[in-house]
Amino acid sequence: MNIPSINEKDRPFKVVFMGTPLFAAHVLQKLVEAGINIVGVVTTTDKPAYRGLKLTPSPVKKLALEHELKLLQPETLSDSIFIAELEDLKPDLQVVVAFRKLPEIVWNLPPKGTINLHASLLPQYRGAAPINHAIINGEKESGVTTFFINNEIDTGNILFMEKIELEKEETAGSLHNKLMVIGAELVLKTINAIQKGTAKAVPQTTLPADQLKKAPKISKTFCKIDWNIPAEKVLNFIKGVSPFPTAFCDFYDMNGTAVICKIFKARSSNSFQLRPAETYSDNKTFLKVGTQTGDIEILEIQQEGKKYLKIEEFLRGNKKIIFNN
Repeated sequence: MNIPSINEKDRPFKVVFMGTPLFAAHVLQKLVEAGINIVGVVTTTDKPAYRGLKLTPSPVKKLALEHELKLLQPETLSDSIFIAELEDLKPDLQVVVAFRKLPEIVWNLPPKGTINLHASLLPQYRGAAPINHAIINGEKESGVTTFFINNEIDTGNILFMEKIELEKEETAGSLHNKLMVIGAELVLKTINAIQKGTAKAVPQTTLPADQLKKAPKISKTFCKIDWNIPAEKVLNFIKGVSPFPTAFCDFYDMNGTAVICKIFKARSSNSFQLRPAETYSDNKTFLKVGTQTGDIEILEIQQEGKKYLKIEEFLRGNKKIIFNN
């Protein structure tokens, strides 16, 4: 019996998706809705979370299970069993969104390569926290970029880019949500172009090292507010890590004990009365803190271990903290 051969153009285009957080899950959902043939999903192993430290699946895993997609959760990306499973899937293309650095044996596996979605306008803000650093640095625009992965992080040839203007009160949280939406559209556009053979990858713009802005991972200690810098930079810093991982500072109670407080929102008070880190409040409606170039007014705050509150609620419930110093 003669079995007809399958024309390569008629074979379903296979995609493996790799990602972990909500940002990646939104992209995966868009691809599923668009009918992209997702033959496998790779995400992190379940992690302890919440008060009971119960093992919790990533947002990408939850979505993959919901859509009954084949799921892989390797401990190590270079593991031979994991590599064999990937090879069995025979992906034409791999899509990476907010995931770990891939070894070459993984990113070089599909014939069409492996693409990544990065939440910045490359080559600027290469690294783990591009959204945060763009806000912290007071950028006027941001965006998303799709590119082919290579050996160096975030340096591969660019496929597509989408820019957006940032609003005056933009926070890391609001920018995250905007880029998540346009990023999903850009990934879909990129996959379709690669499948059709119309995608044209170009090298990233070469800039001197002193003109490249980096976006390294943000640590908890990085989030402590420095009141000895200009007010505008303090406000950008607060917005750049709000709502997560969140800027914080120390206030003090009547015994001189430090009280750690997270600051979610603030604004300029249009005054210059306080020294850097000096505080002033009516203990009812406002709390001001001095910076190098003027005072700012705290609007939303959370004492460590307690509820997130508007400043008026916070002041009513915190009579032990001394603000007029």
